[in-house]
Amino acid sequence: MKKINNGILIVMLSIFNLVLSAQSEKSVVITIDDVPQTNSSRSNLLSVLDSLQIPVSIFINENRVYSGGKVDSVKLLLLEDWLSKEYVSPGNHSFNHPRYSAIGVDSFSAEVIKGELLTRNLSLKYDKDLNEFRFPFNDLGKDSLQQIRIRNFLEDNGYNITPFTVESSDWMFNYLYATYLSQGDLENAQRIGDRYVNYTIRMFEFFEELVDEEYNRDIPHIYLCHDNRINSDYLAAIITRLSSLNYDFISLEEVLRDSVYDQKEYYHLKYGISWIYRWMEDNKLRKEYMRKEPDLMDIYKEYENMRTKIK
Repeated sequence: MKKINNGILIVMLSIFNLVLSAQSEKSVVITIDDVPQTNSSRSNLLSVLDSLQIPVSIFINENRVYSGGKVDSVKLLLLEDWLSKEYVSPGNHSFNHPRYSAIGVDSFSAEVIKGELLTRNLSLKYDKDLNEFRFPFNDLGKDSLQQIRIRNFLEDNGYNITPFTVESSDWMFNYLYATYLSQGDLENAQRIGDRYVNYTIRMFEFFEELVDEEYNRDIPHIYLCHDNRINSDYLAAIITRLSSLNYDFISLEEVLRDSVYDQKEYYHLKYGISWIYRWMEDNKLRKEYMRKEPDLMDIYKEYENMRTKIK
């Protein structure tokens, strides 16, 4: 009887260890675009991140630090506040946030260089590398030629193109959320905030299922969101939910070590889709997966209706 119990115990421990191992393989880095928001001298989102103390990569538009064509000292201090944090790593997001496919390689190259001047100095001050670039709108170019030209430029200037795997249209939720708050409609603001959190988690679940079908393993994810009001109030809830689903929060550098990010890209249009789709050689399969994404049509219609009313 004792031998049987020991055998059962060994099996149970083995299963438990396998479960723990599987759980620990889930990981994600939080990446935040359009930094810094300069509506005040202190970032509410940064205060939230201070309390969370997880690795974060930020992508900076330096035009936000200017007023009247000159560097605004108060806004520059806000940017420095971000970059002074040990848990924050910097990235270039261009100066003015233009669409690459619309302005072409020469103008866009100038945007990249102009968009790094302040950030590079602050990165040196805080002993951080500036070698990541994320395209505004994740628009890498309208065709393969345009994409190759800008890739070569970025590589020559020491930049990697920063991908993402999961995003949840936070910009659209934020428009509704901020508008309802400005109208004093707290009930609808909370409804939108809660929907944003739930939709984000559903998007993680969707891409986890897709990745399992494609690769038969977990991959470290890159979540894309923005420096905006809804994330100041709800990103912590998303982090809490992801933690409860056994995600580890790691740095962008750690994520990019996974071989999945070394794959060839087969998507050569301007639209800002997930890199999980870009790695699919079969265009028909890509479209099939994209059609299966969790539905957001009700929020889109609400967003369009709100914009029409405000115009």
